[in-house]
Amino acid sequence: MTEQATPIETATPPTFDALLRTVEEMDTPDGFKAELIRGKIIVSPWSKLRYSRPMRDLRAQLQAQAPKGHFADTSPFLFSFPGAHRAFGPDLYVVDESAFDADGRHADGEALSLVAEFTSVSTKDADWEEKLDVYGRLVPVYLVVDMQESEITCFSDPSPHGYRSRTTVSFGEPLRVPEPFGFELDTSTFASAGS
Repeated sequence: MTEQATPIETATPPTFDALLRTVEEMDTPDGFKAELIRGKIIVSPWSKLRYSRPMRDLRAQLQAQAPKGHFADTSPFLFSFPGAHRAFGPDLYVVDESAFDADGRHADGEALSLVAEFTSVSTKDADWEEKLDVYGRLVPVYLVVDMQESEITCFSDPSPHGYRSRTTVSFGEPLRVPEPFGFELDTSTFASAGS
């Protein structure tokens, strides 16, 4: 007899708060993170080793240009977006340090000034669609570091309908990161990690 997954039918779907509590309490295996995407708990692996150099370089450049009171990090923290019923654990983010004064295990997505996602085969769709939609209503700058296409895209100027500005460059070309950062990002170290 082959074991098969059996769905459990419930009278009502779980609430966002219930799903968020479940994600917070999960003991994911080392190297994996859990997020709330499309109303489901999704467990995915952290970035590949070859992503480390561009991730560290991007973090250093963003930290040097971060708005006052904000810091850049790659620690595995969950940021919630209650209005969208989503919670994401970005690959890299810049956030107001006061977001970590609260109790609990997730931070408020409104405290983010920038998010960067490094695409992989398993996360690319969520990075380009689901997260773009949610971040585009609230987070000032969203960087999609497309490791399969060797390109980086900067989205900015959020609105209720999503980002109003988009710029894409190939790895190795400078990328203008708008306010609240306002600097030219050097992507020359990204080229060796792409594809």
